[in-house]
Amino acid sequence: MKEIEKNHSHNHHNHESYGGLNFKFIVTIFLNLIITIFEIVGGFLSGSLMLISDSLHNFADTFSLVLSFFAIKISNKEKNQRKTFGYKRAEILVSLFNSSFLLITSFFLIFESIKRFFKPEEINSNILLIVSIIGFFGNLISVFLLHKESTKSLNIKSSYLHLFSDTLSSVAVIIGAVFIKLFNIYFIDPILTIFISLYILFQTFSILKKSIDILMQSSVDLDYESVKNDVEKIKGVKNIHHVHTWMTNETSYYFEAHVELEDMMLSQTCKILEEIEKLLKEKYSITHITIQFETNKCENKSMF
Repeated sequence: MKEIEKNHSHNHHNHESYGGLNFKFIVTIFLNLIITIFEIVGGFLSGSLMLISDSLHNFADTFSLVLSFFAIKISNKEKNQRKTFGYKRAEILVSLFNSSFLLITSFFLIFESIKRFFKPEEINSNILLIVSIIGFFGNLISVFLLHKESTKSLNIKSSYLHLFSDTLSSVAVIIGAVFIKLFNIYFIDPILTIFISLYILFQTFSILKKSIDILMQSSVDLDYESVKNDVEKIKGVKNIHHVHTWMTNETSYYFEAHVELEDMMLSQTCKILEEIEKLLKEKYSITHITIQFETNKCENKSMF
C-alpha cells in the first residue's frame, strides 16, 4: 500500500486579482457612514422613525462591510504550521454572520412594518424626501462598486446584498415620502418594506445555507457515479472507494479517495495518478486531490 499526494497545481483563490477591490470597499464604507449620519439627523428633524430605523440599518451594514474587508485581508494570509489549510474560511465566517444578521434585520423590519401599518405616524415629508434621495444615490453608488465582485465570493456577495437591500429600502422611503407628501397615505411605507424584506430573505437564505454547508464540510456537489465510472475506466484501476470531498471556501474543492490498482511496480502508478488528476481537475473542477493507492487492502469497497 502506498499513499501518494500531489497538489502542485492548486488553484488558490486570490482576491487581489479583483483589481482595486480594497479601494472600492473603503469608498463604500465611507459612503455608508455619510448616509448613516444624514439619516439620523434627518430622522430626528423630520420626526420619522422610519428614517431613524433605516439609518441604524445602514450603520449595521457599514459594520458588516468593515468585517468583510478585514476577512478578505485575513483570507489572503499564507498557510502555516498551525493553519495548514490557510485562512480562507475567514470569509465564510463573515458571510455566515452577515447573512444571519440580514435575516434577523429583515424579520425585524417586517414586524415593525406590521405595527406601523396599524399605527401610522405623521412626519415631515419634505425632509424625509430630501434625505431619502441622498441615501438612495449613496447606496446606488455602493451597489455599482461591488456588483462585479459579488459573483466571486460569498463574503462579498453578503455585503453586496446588504447594500442592495439598503438601496431598495431607500426607494421605498422615497416612494413613501412622495405618497405622504401628495396624498397623506402613510400605510404605503410599511407595505413596501414588507415586500422588500421578503425579497431580501429569499436572496439571503441561499448564502446562509451555502456558508453552513461549507463550515459543516458538506460534500462537493458532484456526480459521484460519473466520477466512479470515469476513474475505473483508466487502465490499471480496479476500483475507487472511500471518497471524501469538502470545501474550504466556495472555490476550493478537496477530493480524497482510495484507489485499488492491479498489482504493479510503484513507478507505473505515477502515470495513473496523472490521469486521475487530469480527469478530476479538467472535468470536475477539483482543485486539491489526494489519492491513496492500494492492492487488496480494504474489505469495504463502497464509494463512501
